[in-house]
Amino acid sequence: MSTSIFAFIIVLGVLIFFHELGHFLMARFFGVGVEKFSLGFGPRLIGKTVGMTDYRVSLIPLGGYVKMVGEEPDTEIEPYLIPRSFTHKSVFKRFLIVAAGPMSNLLLAVVIFFLVFQTSGTYVLRPLVGEVDTSSVAARAGLQKDDLVVAIDGVDISSWEEMAAQISSSQGRSMSFVVERTGQRLTVDLVPELKTTQNLFGEDIERYVIGIRSAGDVIPRELSLVESVQMSVARTWEITELTVLSVVKLIQGKLPAATLGGPIKIAQMAGAQAREGVVNLLIFTAVISINLGILNFLPIPVLDGGHLMFFVIEMISRRPVSIKIREIAQQFGIFLLIMLMIFVIYNDIVNF
Repeated sequence: MSTSIFAFIIVLGVLIFFHELGHFLMARFFGVGVEKFSLGFGPRLIGKTVGMTDYRVSLIPLGGYVKMVGEEPDTEIEPYLIPRSFTHKSVFKRFLIVAAGPMSNLLLAVVIFFLVFQTSGTYVLRPLVGEVDTSSVAARAGLQKDDLVVAIDGVDISSWEEMAAQISSSQGRSMSFVVERTGQRLTVDLVPELKTTQNLFGEDIERYVIGIRSAGDVIPRELSLVESVQMSVARTWEITELTVLSVVKLIQGKLPAATLGGPIKIAQMAGAQAREGVVNLLIFTAVISINLGILNFLPIPVLDGGHLMFFVIEMISRRPVSIKIREIAQQFGIFLLIMLMIFVIYNDIVNF
């Protein structure tokens, strides 16, 4: 339990720090004054004031904030502070300042993945056949267990994922497989067939298959600097896509709401990953950072996405959304977030 709590505090602290740092750095870049940079909410525990900014750690650790000069449109500020006021900046600059928070979480994920790939490399699932369905096109073409696929249509294959991607994009055309069997290379021609399978969300989808399963043979692979950068961006993009798709499926009701987890579940998972090692905890932190970034982009008032929505409306209508409408929307957003927090904590307790 102590490991879970400690890991949870570390992960949450890192994510909050980088999120707020994104807002802070972009605000300073555009000349906006920052009054407070806080990790946590509520009463100030410790801190230090540098210039006009109070850098502090506050009592309630579930979040953080950056308080900027003139952040509230109806706040009276001294005339000499107007050039440093958030509200007096162009809507485009305000948009970038707010968007910098969740974007920093996505960038943090890229950096973490890069560090993991550079220090630990990656693992590759070899294109080694484990099973061949007896009624499949692969069986009819002569593919056998323990065949190693080395090329398809003249393109070298180094992983199971590469092979699967080639088959899925075949559109049912004939393909030439070069396989290694007992030290010899053979050429096998076959035509993938369209079959109904299930995706990660249990939905029926149609894709081209040949009827083989992996042997599960995984080998380590070192990555160059360039490969680490490419894979870091690619992995962050893949998880971002999956996260966005999961949110869409939740809204559509195709993904059970019971799958949502809150702070207790995150603490449990963080503890489990910490016990597995630093690399596992880093990867977990990257995944949660992406989730936090996407969550904050949702167009819900109070969240960064809600502010961005108001800025987009302002760009289109050429005038800011009225304070009254913003206040009502923020009250609704707070209510929605409280209900969501109650629900996910309930899920946590039920599944604890």
